[in-house]
Amino acid sequence: MDKKLSKDAYGGVAGKDYVPYISGGSKSGGNVAVLTIGIILAALFAASTAYSGMKSGLTVAAGIPGSIIGSAFIAIFAKQKGILGKNLVQGMSSGGESIASGMIFVLPAILLIGSKVTFLEGFIVGVGGVLFGVGGASLVHNYLMIEEHGKLMYPESMAISETLVASEGAGESMKYMGIGFGIGGVITVITSSFLNVTNNVISYVNESFYKWKLEVEVNPLLLGIGFIVGMDVSLMMFAGSILSNFAVLPLIGYFVSLGQGSATVWNNPHVTIGAMQVKDIAGSYVKYIGAGMMLSGGLIGAVRLIPTIVSSIQETLNAKSSNTGSSSVGNFIIIGGIVVGFIGGFVVSGGNIAMAISGAILSIILSLLFVIVSGRLTGTIGTSNLPVSGMTIASIVVVTLLFVVMGWKTPEDNRSLLLFGTFIVTAISAAGGYCQSQKVTFIIGGDKNEMQKYFTIAGIVGVVIVTGVILVLSSQLAMTGDNVPFALPQANLMSTLTAGIMSGKLPWVMIIVGAVMGLFLYLLKLPVMTIAIGFYLPISTNSIILIGAFMRLFVEKMSKSEKVKEARVANGISLSSGLVAGGSIIGLVGIILINVVKVIKVGEPSGFAASNGMAYIILIALIIASVVPILNSKVKDAE
Repeated sequence: MDKKLSKDAYGGVAGKDYVPYISGGSKSGGNVAVLTIGIILAALFAASTAYSGMKSGLTVAAGIPGSIIGSAFIAIFAKQKGILGKNLVQGMSSGGESIASGMIFVLPAILLIGSKVTFLEGFIVGVGGVLFGVGGASLVHNYLMIEEHGKLMYPESMAISETLVASEGAGESMKYMGIGFGIGGVITVITSSFLNVTNNVISYVNESFYKWKLEVEVNPLLLGIGFIVGMDVSLMMFAGSILSNFAVLPLIGYFVSLGQGSATVWNNPHVTIGAMQVKDIAGSYVKYIGAGMMLSGGLIGAVRLIPTIVSSIQETLNAKSSNTGSSSVGNFIIIGGIVVGFIGGFVVSGGNIAMAISGAILSIILSLLFVIVSGRLTGTIGTSNLPVSGMTIASIVVVTLLFVVMGWKTPEDNRSLLLFGTFIVTAISAAGGYCQSQKVTFIIGGDKNEMQKYFTIAGIVGVVIVTGVILVLSSQLAMTGDNVPFALPQANLMSTLTAGIMSGKLPWVMIIVGAVMGLFLYLLKLPVMTIAIGFYLPISTNSIILIGAFMRLFVEKMSKSEKVKEARVANGISLSSGLVAGGSIIGLVGIILINVVKVIKVGEPSGFAASNGMAYIILIALIIASVVPILNSKVKDAE
């Protein structure tokens, strides 16, 4: 058997005539060992994505790392299942990551409005979203996977398929993931996430005439994210930081210096306008301009989706009339999602029957609408670029307007609203990851019903893990002010938007200024949401992400040929995936040991260990430790 996909996998033939990579024998790749491996990886990627996503505002797709790690474990524990077992494991990895990528956008917002969420509430709305997302996407399975074969390219699905076919090289990739995990784990242990024996933030703040701030957080998971996303995204995010920290912040600071009197900051009566420092300007003013930019980016993205929404619905209806619907399993799952959605409505509404019924119906309608769009867009741009933020913002705005019209404006009502929003965003994210995994199944030749079951299980595991992670981190996630441990850009936007509209205290001038800036960026054909997230995030986060991108550029420039460059970048992405996993998992373990088990007492670094010089040393060591293995990697038949 040739270790490559046929050219027909990319199109050129009708989907019904395509011959998959595995075209004969049993289509089943599952057994107890495969399921166990998949559950472990789903939990791992869910925890890692939740932690790193709340830290950076960016998430890393788990399909390729999951296929690499899964291939190694399948070779050891379920070798007889071969590539079909590996496919199920990568699908389950994507399931855990997809759910995390969605839930962290909205669920932590409940903590940011000063409220609390229980595990049962997070579990119910999350599972409802998973079931509805998978079931809704299954309604259009044959249309998206078969009828549109070659028209919808599913770029990430094809990359995963190629990785599975070439999975005999998984051992090499696993080695680099292990190196990255070790580096990320060691750096995280000695810095603030664990033992806190050294400073890991390079910081320069100017409080005089021209106020500005430049910081670099020496964080392996952020460095790894920068290497993975590359220069274009990293530069756009850093451009947002430059705009906020070296243009908007100093401008506000200049006008503040001219002010006199006893007027106080709008949301902090303890600080007068004239006494504001950089952290006050950033937290009380620049932050809300960034929220306005993200809001405009999300709404612009939602408006641009209208033609896709219309065409998706029309083509879906046509596909259904042609008898290309879902399986009985899919119908059962979507019915389960609807039932759980209504149960969740009654749980989160606090006994308000009108809110429970109207909120559940509206959430289900919006979810179905965007689930179909999510599945189609995944086929065009992949899950990594899926505009989940835009679809979620549009949905949240619609549900918020319903609540305002009905007079539900209390903080407790806002809490219920955000739980409905969690159902919607989970369904959207689950649908994208599910369609990506099903396309791989179609290309490889697996059983779509088997993938449906395994992905659903992984999604439920993801809900359990993500809800648990958010509850464990709740005290840190709820922190406000400067230098918070988790930036939570999307969740902050959701809490600002809903609480502001309901209370009528939204700082509209700053929100509108940010929205106009977002519109300006859109007219220049620049990626509004990417720059807006960069504007909102601390510059310490964006700067280390940019350093990771420069590290990738250096590796590319030091490669003598295209083949050497491709191999080194692939190894670098594997190592960076390890950095992300090591930094996030070890960081999470440290927080559990400190705050939950309470077996570690964290002190404060002092002397040279607390200086910028110490942070520079750690940064240089991190870069060297990461780059050297990549440059020393052996490239077969390339030199």
